[in-house]
Amino acid sequence: MKIGFIGTGNMGGALALAAAKAEGNHSLFLADFDKKKAAELAERLGASVSENREILETCDMVFLGVKPQVLPALLEEIAPTVKKRGDGLVLISMAAGVSTARILSFLGEKTPLIRMMPNTPVSVGEGVIVYHSVNVDAAREASFLSLMKRAGLVEKLSEDKIDAASALHGCGPAFVYLFVEALADGAVACGLSRDTAQRFAAATVAGAAKTVLETKKHPGELKDAVCSPGGSTIEGVRVLEEAAFRSAAMDAVIAAFEKTKSLGK
Repeated sequence: MKIGFIGTGNMGGALALAAAKAEGNHSLFLADFDKKKAAELAERLGASVSENREILETCDMVFLGVKPQVLPALLEEIAPTVKKRGDGLVLISMAAGVSTARILSFLGEKTPLIRMMPNTPVSVGEGVIVYHSVNVDAAREASFLSLMKRAGLVEKLSEDKIDAASALHGCGPAFVYLFVEALADGAVACGLSRDTAQRFAAATVAGAAKTVLETKKHPGELKDAVCSPGGSTIEGVRVLEEAAFRSAAMDAVIAAFEKTKSLGK
């Protein structure tokens, strides 16, 4: 199968890396306005550098790795070729907030289309990808899932839930990085070296997250298990609660959700 990527920035490049690791006999073709970036990634992945039109004319599945502000212009450019291909081509959009209905208004309502929202940890195989498909048969959807298997958790959602999920898993890594940095800063203030504090903070967050996923216990229950009566942990939790830590985290996700919706307008 021939797989194309139009746009090889942080997200497009990370997904191309996941596709390159997928099982099966796949050929990858990359295109980007920054030809040097595309060439460097192609050399790393054993892929070929190409052009938008060639990718759309020859590939079976094409990922559109462009930002929502850029997508309309790209869709206008590629519409004639996409319409000519008919159901022989599956397009995959990762533009935040842009619905399948809006994309199909450029390309034709019968175009096979997958709308996906990945997050940046797909670059290390620990990402989250949510997706919704229209006009895509079971075999080609299975091919898409096989390509993304090495990227992390992949889950299908109804389209009305995509923006909410994106506000959580798409924006959430930035919120977690802030938390990791803050934990490390606190440890540095207590005397740890910067390198040690950062490693310990990141490992602590990764371990806590894995505990939630593997035990399937409520985070509140796991938190209570760490908080001994009159101990150090509950004292730290008290300070976080005084600072409205949970409320601020909720507000951050809600603000990201509202912004994501506005990007699609």
